[in-house]
Amino acid sequence: MVQVSGAQTSVRDVDSDVLVIGGGIVGLSTAYALTRAAPGTRVTVLEKEHAPARHQTGRNSGVIHSGIYYRPGSLKARFAVAGAAEMVKFCAEYDLPYEVTGKLIVATAREELPRLHALVQRGRENGIPVRELGPAQISAYEPRVRGLAAIHVGTTGICDYGAVAAQLAEASGARILYGSEVTAIDRRPWGVAVRTASGTIVRGRVLVNCAGLHCDRVARLAGDDPEMRIVPFRGEYYELADPSLVRGLVYPVPDPAFPFLGVHLTRGIDGGVHVGPNAVPALAREGYGWSVVRPGDLAGTLAWPGSWAIAREHWRYGAGELRRSLSKRAFTEAVRRLLPVVEERDLRRADAGVRAQAVLRDGTLVDDFLIRESARTVHVLNAPSPAATASLPIGREVARRALALL
Repeated sequence: MVQVSGAQTSVRDVDSDVLVIGGGIVGLSTAYALTRAAPGTRVTVLEKEHAPARHQTGRNSGVIHSGIYYRPGSLKARFAVAGAAEMVKFCAEYDLPYEVTGKLIVATAREELPRLHALVQRGRENGIPVRELGPAQISAYEPRVRGLAAIHVGTTGICDYGAVAAQLAEASGARILYGSEVTAIDRRPWGVAVRTASGTIVRGRVLVNCAGLHCDRVARLAGDDPEMRIVPFRGEYYELADPSLVRGLVYPVPDPAFPFLGVHLTRGIDGGVHVGPNAVPALAREGYGWSVVRPGDLAGTLAWPGSWAIAREHWRYGAGELRRSLSKRAFTEAVRRLLPVVEERDLRRADAGVRAQAVLRDGTLVDDFLIRESARTVHVLNAPSPAATASLPIGREVARRALALL
């Protein structure tokens, strides 16, 4: 920690009761939950960009996930299932665009059938309505999709998470300071003081770290060892030139050894169809293309033992993802497993996103949401997908912990 405030400050002088670092959907949901759980609570959100939702929140596929993939009883399962229903209600309440579309998860090879059946069981354990389909029933939903078997998940939907984040910011009543990159944090008996890149000092009684791609760095600024590092993975997308080829959302059967869902087809709230993403190592925490290289970010990834452990264990998977990144033909081949009519010319490049994946020292990819507390601080250290879907329950949980520290 670096000292950033004078010793004479007392609790009466603080600017806020709770300081939230990060203006993505999780940080803004936390601010929203704080002011609803404890009206009159002074909340300040510090966001380094000049608008909300510039990174993970604003660069995802806009899916309201059902929660079918996640281990029963885990935070991801509980918060995604609850969050999906709450997100639909939130969008309806504030007249934000959304649609409950349902989705297909399609097995295209026999070796995928046991994993598909396991998903049926998991969905039922998580309280999610699931319908099993044969090839003819798949065609009834998606005439151009081919598969041996599928499941239909009725509670999946789509929305605009950027619009949701903006509404959370407005409805929270919090003071939101954009262009406020945090450079130093100092804990004091009365709370915390934070210095931004502009030299501004902001004080609060409790700090909440929702910094996403930079959450481990913020934890270390606060003097805590998060015992993990964020390893950024870029997800690259195409879009269909002819969106009529797909009616809704179509996913492959995921490999449970990885936290990525594979290349899928997602009709967005704007009517376009995104295809992807793959998952390749990003050369910067905000590295949305191969040309974006930040030596400090890259050095941090390479210095973490967990990064090398991932590479050793999953190099075959990684090689396939890299091939699909560098070869449009290879990417098209992956899509054709689900949608055989697709040709290279049918795919157009779309904006990429970066997933903030927490990795432990031994190379374990943190599978669940990870929230930790220390003195006057709550850290959200792993909140990739389905965090946008689960953002309202996550925000309430983080707010509960923060209020207990006041």
